[in-house]
Amino acid sequence: MNEKRLAQKANIVFRKAQLTIDNYVVPNLREYGITHTQFGVLDYLYSKGEQKVGQILSGLLATSGNMTVVIKNMEKNGWVWTKTCPEDKRAKLVGLTEAGRALIERVLPEHLTKVEEAMSVLTDDEQEQLITLLKKFKNL
Repeated sequence: MNEKRLAQKANIVFRKAQLTIDNYVVPNLREYGITHTQFGVLDYLYSKGEQKVGQILSGLLATSGNMTVVIKNMEKNGWVWTKTCPEDKRAKLVGLTEAGRALIERVLPEHLTKVEEAMSVLTDDEQEQLITLLKKFKNL
């Protein structure tokens, strides 16, 4: 197989694997009425504390237009609060409310179990190898 076709095949297999994992894990999130992106925001804020929207974007590799809508909807649901950043009036800070903290603490253990189940098709050594391989894309 020539180099271009091999790269294309590797990309397709990678994308299909990610979609398969998402299809296995995301329905659990829907049971709680949250999207995959909302879960990502909740999880990020839970582990990092209050953050500027730009920090959330870079941490989740999301787009700014989508994130604005996601955060507005999460604020309407009472899961996050927003305020103007005191150091940079152009930036918005986002943090978890008590309801948001309670939600992520309820969802996270089940989510982690589903991720572990999905990844269990690989041995621990294979998971380590996968992590090492995927990190090679970090600097593209």
